[in-house]
Formats: sequence, structure tokens, C-alpha cells
Amino acid sequence: MQKVVVLSGAGVSAESGLKTFRDSDGLWEEYNVMEVATPEAWEANPQMVLEFYNKRRVQVLNAEPNAAHKAIAELDRHFDVTVVTQNIDDLHERAGSKNVLHLHGKLTNARSTADETLIYPIEGEYLGFGDLCEKGSQLRPDIVWFGEAVPNIVKAQEIVSQANILLIVGTSLNVYPAAGLVHFADFRVRKFLIDPKYIHLTDIDNLEVIKERATVGVPLAIKSILDQT
Repeated sequence: MQKVVVLSGAGVSAESGLKTFRDSDGLWEEYNVMEVATPEAWEANPQMVLEFYNKRRVQVLNAEPNAAHKAIAELDRHFDVTVVTQNIDDLHERAGSKNVLHLHGKLTNARSTADETLIYPIEGEYLGFGDLCEKGSQLRPDIVWFGEAVPNIVKAQEIVSQANILLIVGTSLNVYPAAGLVHFADFRVRKFLIDPKYIHLTDIDNLEVIKERATVGVPLAIKSILDQT
């Protein structure tokens, strides 16, 4: 069975009503992103960081998977599919995708501040100050903040290197190291770039560009794939 890898970014979730940092010029509603999404922010004011992510979690839980999420999930019927996403929501999973790797963490999980391997699902919408891990340390959102390493990047590189078909959806390819993943695909692999904006990718072989938003472009790419399978 052919291996399809989907690299997804904020443009996929945006059509479910979830804004992105880049769309908001460094501000998320009343918050300065650098004051709530860095290790330094956590040290300075953990309550504010928790409040920020609690609000985002409520938004995610109230959002629904869109046509792009659902079309990607449908690929599981025909191919061995792995979604590698920069998004911290769970909309791919809720749409039905079975293999999803989150590069930047997952908003519905918490992790120990004493042991980063201790990760827990958050029950409901809120993570509070005083919520502790089994070792007695405060829980933080299981999110990769600005300035932190991306633990899953090596695994993602290995996944992309195994792809027979690569879909790049809703990402500007400006955020590293995630933006470099496309270069791990073999030059012979058929690749689709789906984004309404122009993205300069002259160094990628065998690339088909679909200048559409995700909900339109993903079904078009999948039809093209199935027609040639």
C-alpha cells in the first residue's frame, strides 16, 4: 500500500474558525503571544499562560472538523496515511484520521513540568494552577513554545522520507524546523502544495501547486491522486 504523508498547518484549521498567530500580528485577542507562549512567560506568570491556553482550548472544543480534515481522513480508506501537523488542535483526529503526529504539541493534553514524558489528557476545558502530575509538579500545556526544541521533528523527518505521495496543506513553510520537512521527501515523490497564497518553492521537484484554500484544494488533490492510482 502506498504511503501518503500530509503536512498540515494553520490554514487547515482556520476554515474551522481557529485564528492563527500569524494572522493576528503577534497578538491573540488581548494577549501578546510572546508573553504567553515562551518558557520565560511560564516562569513569569503561569496563571496567565494557563488562562490563555484555557481560552484557546474552549475555542478548539467548540470548533468542528471541516471538509479538508474530512477529506484527509478519507484517504485512510485507500492508502497508508500519516498526518504530520503543526496544529495543536485535535480536529484531524476528530475527523477520523488514525495516524497523527503533532509537531508542536496538543492543546487537549497537559504535561509535567518535572518530567516531560508524563503527559495526560485534560478532562474538560480547563487546566488550573495547582493541578499536579503524579510527581507533585505543576502541569503545563503540552505545547512546544517559542524557543523550545521540537521533540517529534526527527520522527517527522523519517515519516516524510518514506512518503510515496506528499500533501502540503495550509502552511506558509516559514516556521522552522517544520518548514524543512518537505526536503526529506525523495525528489521522485509526487507532491502537492495547497494554499491560496503564493509560496516560493523553486527547489522542490515534482511539485503540483493548487492555489485554493484547504477545503477546496484538498479534495481536488485527492481526486487527482485517486484518478492516477
